[in-house]
Amino acid sequence: MASFGLGKMSDFLLPTLSRKRDVDCIIRDTLDKVLVLRFGRAADPLCLHFDEILSKTSREVSKFATIALVDVDSEEIQVYVKYFDITLVPSTVFFFNAHHMKMDSGTADHTKWVGSFHSKQDLIDVVEAIFRGAMKGKLIVSCPLPPERIPRFQLLFKDV
Repeated sequence: MASFGLGKMSDFLLPTLSRKRDVDCIIRDTLDKVLVLRFGRAADPLCLHFDEILSKTSREVSKFATIALVDVDSEEIQVYVKYFDITLVPSTVFFFNAHHMKMDSGTADHTKWVGSFHSKQDLIDVVEAIFRGAMKGKLIVSCPLPPERIPRFQLLFKDV
């Protein structure tokens, strides 16, 4: 079962997952909706900013998306942290009917969104694009945001 922290507004609205079993279940059980998993730390300022955007957006996207927070410092979650190569937080991974959804945002990594969104509307636009693409059977979609609103990070790849 998901654990809920105390003290932050986002914790009251969004489940925080810290066990592998909880992440497995939410991926498996979220059907016909986009699953938005934010990997991060509750104490990180950028994560807190993003969590507020997620919290404010969750109701508006509830018909086509489910949002959950994943604690990257939890020992049980490390299998997902390694699998999705979560090195910067926040990082967001999207699923639809248990399929990992990818997004081409003009960055080297299509497997996740690294960083926060500039606004609530940017997040809604991205989740809607993923939902529309998934409903058409696509596993990768194009990012609907203009390049200046996409976070850029210098990615270093090991053993490439």
